Amino acid sequence: MAARRISYFLPRSLSLTPASFGRNYGFGRGMHKFSTAAVLEEPISPPVQINYTKLLINGQFVDSASGKTFPTLDPRTGEVIAHVAEGEAEDINRAVSAARKAFDEGPWPKMSAYERARIMLRFADLVEKHTDEIAALETWDNGKPYEQALKTELPIFVRLFHYYAGWADKIHGLTVPADGPYHVQTLHEPIGVAGQIIPWNFPLLMFAWKVGPALACGNTIVLKTAEQTPLTGLYVAKLFHEAGLPPGVLNVVSGYGPSAGAALASHIDVDKLAFTGSTDTGKIVLELAARSNLKSVTLELGGKSPFIICEDADIDKAVEQAHFALFFNQGQCCCAGSRTYVHERVYDEFLEKAKARAIRRTVGDPFKTGIEQGPQIDSEQFEKVLRYIRSGIESNATLECGGDRIGSKGFFIQPTVFSSVEDNMLIAQDEIFGPVQTILKFKDNDEVIKRANTTKYGLAAGVFTRSLDTANTLSRGLRAGTVWVNCYNVFDAAIPFGGYKMSGIGREKGIYSLNNYLQVKAVVTPLKNPAWL
Repeated sequence: MAARRISYFLPRSLSLTPASFGRNYGFGRGMHKFSTAAVLEEPISPPVQINYTKLLINGQFVDSASGKTFPTLDPRTGEVIAHVAEGEAEDINRAVSAARKAFDEGPWPKMSAYERARIMLRFADLVEKHTDEIAALETWDNGKPYEQALKTELPIFVRLFHYYAGWADKIHGLTVPADGPYHVQTLHEPIGVAGQIIPWNFPLLMFAWKVGPALACGNTIVLKTAEQTPLTGLYVAKLFHEAGLPPGVLNVVSGYGPSAGAALASHIDVDKLAFTGSTDTGKIVLELAARSNLKSVTLELGGKSPFIICEDADIDKAVEQAHFALFFNQGQCCCAGSRTYVHERVYDEFLEKAKARAIRRTVGDPFKTGIEQGPQIDSEQFEKVLRYIRSGIESNATLECGGDRIGSKGFFIQPTVFSSVEDNMLIAQDEIFGPVQTILKFKDNDEVIKRANTTKYGLAAGVFTRSLDTANTLSRGLRAGTVWVNCYNVFDAAIPFGGYKMSGIGREKGIYSLNNYLQVKAVVTPLKNPAWL
């Protein structure tokens, strides 16, 4: 989706596919090292100005109560982009108070669902008018390729708000037959004030996944952005108010997890909490929510997703899909296909082609045309990935290519491939969240199902085969919330997303996400001399 050749977009289904980012048509031809010349060039100046760095509370941009700010950094260089207001507990209190008043007294939940939908659609139209600036902000703050942000993620963002606007006036209860003279109906009511905490790897898309269903159901929101990527959340929230969103309905607080995030998770006046991030942090969030007021919690957490290449697979296509499943977004994807299981009969062929594809991968300034991979998000993630690479080497996995940083500036890492990987190695167990592909060998379906399921995670899985029987056997045997067959990273607005086991609680996107933001109330009324029951 990162190039103009994405002409095959369906009206409803926006899919991330390898073809979207393009094979390297000659980028690495004749090279035995990675195509990284763009890393050594002077960084391109982003074509956007930073206009919003304060907290958005009750429809106004305000300083933090403490007056403190924190720097948000350019991952290409490690240099400061801007200083952003640092929200803490007092700011969360202010934002929750505004959201509570907007829900209890304001027009949003009392507004007709049709009018709420119109505001959401006007917002989507405004985003489309400002896609260049928003994509530039996302790339500058996050490091992902500009073409990916502009031509993949922004269209999906807009599509998601169209989708949820369409749901706003279709949320309703039921009439329920009872054993006696009673009229029974169920009401689907907005849950109230929703606290939402989004991650840094997909700031815009996670904004849409969280905010879209909450607003469609008539709730008000306090959203905490990731401290690494606060800029686009503030920008698009401003557009929402330009579209007519009443003050206090959507409040955005930038800040750190232990202060602002913890205050939101434990706030007694928040009715619902939604969090996307690591499994370890998700445990803390769940505990804080339980200890405060037992607010309902949706968690979308980590993964270590298997990508299974069967012996009958088209190897060239499988190599490209597996490469895309792992390396997309610098490997910083919760559902990345980070355990590549390959049938022993095609293992050697697959390995050589997977290694060659990784070597051809273009790494550099994400604002440069044709770049497939930008920097990791920050120094902490950068060092974490390098530690896992060292662990793989020390565990006697074979380093086929990569394994080191690129350049001396910024957080660029070589696309890395390991072979001879065993299930007990850390690189096969832990969520690395970086451009590190681990390739394992298997003998048959029963074995690979057992090995693929031997993990604390269960977010996603991929299967590559020509056999419908094999696809059915594996997709039903794998304990994962999503199984992609002969594709990967297909994120339609209507497809639910979430995990088994320690990959989370609940589902996001699609009709299932609406349940996260609704209460069901039963209303029972006696009937006097009814003509029928």
